[in-house]
Amino acid sequence: MIDELDKKIISLIQGDIPVVSRPFAFLAEKAGISEEKFLFRVNRLKDTGVMRRFGATLRHQEAGFNSNAMVAWLVPEDRVEEVSKIFATFKEVTHCYHRLPKKDWRFNVYTMIHGRDKEQCHETVKKLSLATGLHKHKLLFSQKEFKKTSMKYF
Repeated sequence: MIDELDKKIISLIQGDIPVVSRPFAFLAEKAGISEEKFLFRVNRLKDTGVMRRFGATLRHQEAGFNSNAMVAWLVPEDRVEEVSKIFATFKEVTHCYHRLPKKDWRFNVYTMIHGRDKEQCHETVKKLSLATGLHKHKLLFSQKEFKKTSMKYF
């Protein structure tokens, strides 16, 4: 169960973390507690499963990655776990999902990849293909980003 202090901490970390020399000390001060207590509570939220993950969101275009592609892969169901673990080892892959195939769309594993340009994305797909022996895929390049925000709980 979470209390009011947990809710306050969640509200402080659910958005952008301030770019200062000690961001958690800064946030802890806003919460009215010590940095040590703030970090203890954040870790407890993570350890108890209230928070599944705590990580950074990269704004790809601002970082120079102007080409993004969702790659839909046709993976034999008995290889989904193995192949997904291989995909996850590539730094260019930021997301990897398994979905149930549909009658008219048989692809079942999806990777989101990023590159400086489309050519770099194609090169990454070649490396993924070589690493897994899979050759049936579709690249779906992003045309426009409409939303990039985190959930707001409190």
